[in-house]
Amino acid sequence: MKIAVASEKNDIKAEIYPTAGRAPYYLIFEDKKLIKSIKNPFAIGGGGAGYGVIQMLSNENVDLVISGNFGPNMITVLKEKEMKYTIIDYTAKSRSRSKAIA
Repeated sequence: MKIAVASEKNDIKAEIYPTAGRAPYYLIFEDKKLIKSIKNPFAIGGGGAGYGVIQMLSNENVDLVISGNFGPNMITVLKEKEMKYTIIDYTAKSRSRSKAIA
C-alpha cells in the first residue's frame, strides 16, 4: 500500500500539513519506508488545487492520503479515484491536549 502524507517540509520528521491541497510537500511511503518526496506544484495558486493534487498522487498509485484536513471538492475526487483518506490533526493545540491527558 502506498501512503501519501501532506507535509510542511521535505523531511520525514516534519509535521502533517493542515490543508491537503496546499501542502508544500507530499511524502510517499510504501512498506513503512519513505520512497519519494514530491514538492506540491499546487501549493500556491488559484482554485483547483485539490483536483490537481489527487491527480498527481493517483499517477503515483497512492492508495491512502493523510492530511490535517480535506476540502469537500478534494474528498469528492478522492472517492471518484477510489482512494482512501485520513485526517490527522497534529497542530500545537492537539499536541498540548494530548500531553495534558498523558
